[in-house]
Amino acid sequence: MDKNYEIAVFDVDGTLLDTTEGVLAAVKYTIEKHGLEQITDEQLLTFIGPPMQDSFAKVYGIDGELVQELTTTFRNRYKDYELFKAKPYDGIYEVFDELQKKGVKLAVATYKRQDYAEAILKHFGFDKYTNILYGADHQNKLKKVDIIEKCMNDLGVTDYSNAVMIGDSGHDANGAKLIGMDFIGVTYGFDFRTSEDVAKYPCAGCAHTTLELLKFFK
Repeated sequence: MDKNYEIAVFDVDGTLLDTTEGVLAAVKYTIEKHGLEQITDEQLLTFIGPPMQDSFAKVYGIDGELVQELTTTFRNRYKDYELFKAKPYDGIYEVFDELQKKGVKLAVATYKRQDYAEAILKHFGFDKYTNILYGADHQNKLKKVDIIEKCMNDLGVTDYSNAVMIGDSGHDANGAKLIGMDFIGVTYGFDFRTSEDVAKYPCAGCAHTTLELLKFFK
């Protein structure tokens, strides 16, 4: 907490927005449409955050063309019917307002596909804080570290010592580690539940609420 971060890169699902309703509705639709075996609520929740291909492959033990077919069905349903079924976390706009006042440069790096990321972030007004909004490519070849790097390149930054990634999952933590920047985990999202969960990864600390994030910025 003794660092004075000048740049903050945020994840979306589980960090800025609770996207549970829309994502799970599209996953359930995909499962039913393709006649797949029903899964538990706990398994369903694992679909929120990671690349969709990875989730279908892991839960159903499948790969190849079938995974891509399922992902395409999910994407079409999510884009056309479920995208805006999300809720900003309490206090997140206050956090962005305060960081903007402090002169912190803001960016967003998410595993949501680029067009979805832009649409949902503009819908909920996050584009008024930054136009650096990066998501995954259509083939999901980009890893989280690649998406974070695109943000940093747009910011014109090569020194990451005063930058921090903020997210709710190991994907975010690992992406930050690989690029050489600090990480703050949040436990109000989908993956991390406790401080101990966050501490399994290299981190500068954790926040249990959105407003707790402000303690990391002077």
